[in-house]
Amino acid sequence: MSNDLYTTLMGNTTVSYSGFLLPVLAALFLGIVFAMAYMYRARRSRSFIATLAILPAVVCVVIMAVNGNIGAGVAVAGTFSLVRFRSAPGTAKEITAIFIAMAGGLLCGMGFLIYAAIFILIMSFVLVLYSLIGFGEEDNSRRKSLRIAVPENVDYGKEFDEVFSEYTTSHRLISAKTAGMGSVFKLSYDITLKDDSSGKALIDALRCRNGNLEIQMSIVMPRENEEL
Repeated sequence: MSNDLYTTLMGNTTVSYSGFLLPVLAALFLGIVFAMAYMYRARRSRSFIATLAILPAVVCVVIMAVNGNIGAGVAVAGTFSLVRFRSAPGTAKEITAIFIAMAGGLLCGMGFLIYAAIFILIMSFVLVLYSLIGFGEEDNSRRKSLRIAVPENVDYGKEFDEVFSEYTTSHRLISAKTAGMGSVFKLSYDITLKDDSSGKALIDALRCRNGNLEIQMSIVMPRENEEL
């Protein structure tokens, strides 16, 4: 009777309690370590950090549950596919972090605990190192978003070229729209200043050509979908 009850509760498995708990606890610990490394100098949400911390343990248990069972493997793959398509797309850095966490969980689930620890520690070190040295970051300090209002009789296609050539290294017209019943054009430019002190001089020069109408200059925030 007791043997039948044990078989019903545990299923047909030869995995011991220690053989189950040790990989899961190792995966959970490594997930926390990697989540802490990811948080270093990175924009993140609380839910995403919690996901990174527990994802290796989840993948570890899934791998131990499949354990050569083809039917279970197909079911798990279908479940993960549904979760993926029901989730909002993340940044390149978030997707990479998820893959790293899943790889750590896979290694733990297959019993390679030492390799999992080495892998997570190396990836965590690399992640922190790239954040420290600013690897792949673009210097946006001189890149600005410029909005100019001009009268309708101004040929904005050529009027500001001389000014932009003097104070910027690059400029690009992003959009143009009418306002004030068509009496004013509102232009949006993406520019890069030649130096940090040329912002005021650029605005002063533009004021002389747009009839002293509204001019707005603001910094350009880094695009999240380009972040690694």
